[in-house]
This record gives sequence, C-alpha cells and structure tokens, in this order.
Amino acid sequence: MTDYDSFAAAYARANDTNLLNAYYARPAMVDLAGDVDGRTVLDAGCGSGSLAAALAARGAIVTGFDLSPGMLAIARERLGPATDLRVADFAAPLPYADATFDVCVASLALHYLPEWDGPLRELLRVLRPGGRFVVSVPHPSAYLVNYPDRDYFALTHYSETFDFAGQEGTLTYWHRPLHAMTDAFTAAGFRIAVVSEPPYAADTPSELLPPELGDRTAFVCFLFFVLEAP
Repeated sequence: MTDYDSFAAAYARANDTNLLNAYYARPAMVDLAGDVDGRTVLDAGCGSGSLAAALAARGAIVTGFDLSPGMLAIARERLGPATDLRVADFAAPLPYADATFDVCVASLALHYLPEWDGPLRELLRVLRPGGRFVVSVPHPSAYLVNYPDRDYFALTHYSETFDFAGQEGTLTYWHRPLHAMTDAFTAAGFRIAVVSEPPYAADTPSELLPPELGDRTAFVCFLFFVLEAP
C-alpha cells in the first residue's frame, strides 16, 4: 500500500479541486451509487472523506475506513465526530458485522491491492442481500497506452510520481487486465450490473480540460463498475 500519511494534506487539497477526482471520479461514483437517502453506505478506502461527504450530502448514513491515519484525520475534520471512521486494512477482516450496509463504494482503492479475492469477499459479507457495490479503478487500457512495452495481461506492480498541490507524492499500484477484474468480481459472488465510462461533470471549469480534448465530453482514465450482492 502507498504511504499517504507523508503527503495527506496536499493530496486532499488536490483531490478536492482537480479534474480527475473532483469533476470526474467523484461525480461518477455519486451518480452510480444511486438513491442513498437514508441508506447505510460504507466508503472503503475513504481517504480524506470527499466522496463520503458528497454521499452524506445526499442523505446517506456514511461509515468509512482507510489504512492511512493521516487521511482519516482529514476525513474526521470534514465529516465530524458523529461519523464512524476507522483505520482498517482491505487485506484483513473488516471490523463490521455481516449484512451491515446497503451500499459500498470503493473509489480508486482496489488497484493498491495485489490480491482481490479476500477483500471482495469481505465487502460482499458486510453488504446486505441485494446491496450495491460501486467501484472505480484506473482504466486498464490507459496502462496499455502509457506503458506500451509492458505486458498488458500480467499482474504488474508499478509506481508513478505526481505533484499534489505543490508536494510530490509517489503512488504504487497493481495493474491487472480487464478480464482479471471481472473474473475476481464474479468469483467473489457479485453480479456485474453496470460497466461505465462516463463523461466528465457538466460543471467542469473549462480551464481544467486539456485543449486536445476538443469537443469530446469523455476521456479514457478510470473505469467504473456497479456490482450487486446476491
């Protein structure tokens, strides 16, 4: 897992305003989560709490966990002391009872994990029957474009360094091809209901959009899934 604690504040500032998070991934996740008013929602890998806050604004009863205490400290400031936020690891049993949540969201979190079987089964366990699991991951075809000399079909560990609001941070991921993702979802017991490549938000400031995008309203960056618990 990436150690976000060393650049948590800078990452949170960037996440709140940039194109890929604030105007693409987060609005898409909120939309795919559907009607959450009065529903219990687990934000798995909640980070600084921006998605949890957006869902709470729509009436969700939000719970979240993350491996980074630094990110959770920011989430607590954002969401307030009444929100149940815990330090927990995807790779370990989750600290929630069976069938606790109506909806689970995991935005740009699963790609930090080398193994998905255990974490997916844990998330299925804490979802109620018929519950919805909304996932976003880096689009696997973007890896193919960015690293044309590498094996798209191999499970691959790699790192990238970014500037977050003036502070450098290195993120380390696991690439897996599309079929490996869908196989993992169904093997864990989920039904794949939606695969989405959405447009960016309609209110995206024009200065954030790359000029080469032209008149297009979408770009290849992340891939979104809606999964259903049996």
